[in-house]
Amino acid sequence: MRALVLLAALVAAAAGTETFVGHQVLRIVPTSDEELQKVQELQDLEELQLDFWLAPRGPGYPVDVRVPFPSLQPFKAHLEANGVSYSIMIEDVQALVDDEQTEMLRGRRRLPLSTNTFDYAAYHNLDEIYSFMDLLVAENPNLVSKLEIGRSTENRPIYVLKFSKGGPNRPAVWIDTGIHSREWVTQASGVWFAKKIVLDHENDEGLASILDTMDIFLEIVTNPDGFAFTQTQNRMWRKTRSRHSGSNCIGVDPNRNWDAGFGGQSSPGQPPSCTAKGPLATLASFLLDPAGFSLLRLIFLPSVYSQHQVSQKAVAALSSLYGTKYKYGSIITTIYQASGGTIDWTYNQGIKYSFTFELRDTGRYGFLLPAKQIVPTAQETWLALKVIMLHARDHLY
Repeated sequence: MRALVLLAALVAAAAGTETFVGHQVLRIVPTSDEELQKVQELQDLEELQLDFWLAPRGPGYPVDVRVPFPSLQPFKAHLEANGVSYSIMIEDVQALVDDEQTEMLRGRRRLPLSTNTFDYAAYHNLDEIYSFMDLLVAENPNLVSKLEIGRSTENRPIYVLKFSKGGPNRPAVWIDTGIHSREWVTQASGVWFAKKIVLDHENDEGLASILDTMDIFLEIVTNPDGFAFTQTQNRMWRKTRSRHSGSNCIGVDPNRNWDAGFGGQSSPGQPPSCTAKGPLATLASFLLDPAGFSLLRLIFLPSVYSQHQVSQKAVAALSSLYGTKYKYGSIITTIYQASGGTIDWTYNQGIKYSFTFELRDTGRYGFLLPAKQIVPTAQETWLALKVIMLHARDHLY
């Protein structure tokens, strides 16, 4: 095992990949407004290069921060001088990155010949995911098709899988994963969702009835440039890789980049380089293009109370499998105020059922979730998605 880990580290160093040796993830739970203020003061110290995985929200809410090794001493000294306690969630970030890379190297001994032999309990790179999509389409031509909806800044194709039993002008469900490139469990879950739809579209009465009424569109890798960058250069990269005139910033946060409060309050605790705004999301042009499908016909919400009920049922379904605890509610009440998000934009377009899932975990591993948790995460999330889709089926008009 250590030989494989060492090999992964040497490969990373030779390739010029950014490493995180000695970086720690600390958890702080402010107990008062005064302690919260002392934590918030650290957000403005860009020289520390802090990466807030869970941003400050209020007393009693945990704050998780990745702290680079050179910043550990001043960061901890600031907290200790102000009587703010902390714990170490991840002792050495690079150790988890090395373990992850070792698992990926082990899994690439041979390419799968079908989606039945694809390893859903492993992380895969962009080419492997795109190959999986091609296999799925080839195996299921009467159900699945692949659409190229555009090109990324670095000229990578952006693909969407369409699951349909045919027929014109059908309402549709849109699912996208992998908006933030470092959240690998989301792309991996998207792959699992795709196979699940194929496996169950006839023998699962609920899913069959959904596809009798609606199409399902699944965009597994929403941010291909950023995802490729996390695989080759910087595992902690969050944004796209776009460049903009008059700015030295590379990339924008693709989920702060939609025409809904665009450019307003964003994620607290993130430096400007992490959530910078840019041109409005181009995906919107496909979503509203009649040649694609009209999301304006998607789902009509009778009331806010109804959306609360759907969320409650979805969370109950999700928790029923492994007991994973979820909160539900508006973004501003459950995490923080965030402008320019997809769910606000879709709601403004008349798409009244619009949900975002924050997948596992609660901080122990953060964005470096072990591969053994991929399938359980996808399984429990699918149960919640089905609740939402079934409710949509029953309340289309």
